[in-house]
Amino acid sequence: MLVFWNERLVLLSVPKTGTHAYTQALGPRASMVVTDPPELKHAPVYRYNRFFRPMFEKMGAEEMELVAVIREPLDWLGSWYRYRQRPALDGRSTSTKGHSFDAFLEASCEDTPPAFANVGNQAKFVEARPNGTAVSHFFRYEDQAGLRAFLAERLGDLPDIPSVNVSPRLDLQASPDVEALVRRERAAEFTLWESIPVRGRQG
Repeated sequence: MLVFWNERLVLLSVPKTGTHAYTQALGPRASMVVTDPPELKHAPVYRYNRFFRPMFEKMGAEEMELVAVIREPLDWLGSWYRYRQRPALDGRSTSTKGHSFDAFLEASCEDTPPAFANVGNQAKFVEARPNGTAVSHFFRYEDQAGLRAFLAERLGDLPDIPSVNVSPRLDLQASPDVEALVRRERAAEFTLWESIPVRGRQG
């Protein structure tokens, strides 16, 4: 999570949406960089509301704007699946080795997913709180041009944004029945992603 105090801007670190690259590039420009523990680095809106918002308000920042990047849900799940194929997880319950992509997708839709498919939910991550704490600016992961243009407008010229923490390439394709299951069980994520306009020029 990146906090830009003077600009009253907070970039939430939604997992597997490329925010690690922005943390590396914009960390020196930020007023606060939260990298550990993971529960705070990847603080969802409800955790931001509980821990960070009260502190910021006491310091005089009552209207921090939250920014979040949301990835197309099947692509997001595919990134998690690939990430958990890495050798560092061999033999651990969180490894996806030995599990097909379809099995991973099906497990991710369970009420209590097993460890290898317990990856959370983007819509839940950014769910607004009853007191009004909510994301002010959404961007699609696929719309890097729009995100960079917004950040440049608020922060000034940006440095190069590196490609880091990239999951290994795998040719993943969900079977039609499993894709239909994911679209049904994780409908809120698809609805959220589809509701976000593309702001930057593509191609």
